[in-house]
Amino acid sequence: MLPADRRVKRGDEFARAIRGGRRAGRPTLVAHLWRAELDVSDPSVAEARTGPARAGFVVSKAVGPAVTRNRVKRRLRHLVAERLDRLPEGAVLVVRALPAAAGAAGRELARDLDSALGRLGGRR
Repeated sequence: MLPADRRVKRGDEFARAIRGGRRAGRPTLVAHLWRAELDVSDPSVAEARTGPARAGFVVSKAVGPAVTRNRVKRRLRHLVAERLDRLPEGAVLVVRALPAAAGAAGRELARDLDSALGRLGGRR
């Protein structure tokens, strides 16, 4: 489980990452990465530049019933927790699961997440 200070909780933070961040799609997931140092349009994000990288998850009903959605979310949360330290300070990562994530093996999810983060330049 991610510590409270490493989680995205508010809707406006999700929206900022999805609308204003960079996007990388893969067969099982879509990753959105918003980096504070790249967003000069909003002066209210100054405090985000020094905080730790945070992550949030979107798993819609298209993925499956509640049991399946929760399992996918737990698997993604575990994978992201291992990789969160690689993200720059103040970054907000939102991972959106696609329906294919329900039947994907853990290695496939990990490979897709690593590929998406590599494309987004999420590594220091």
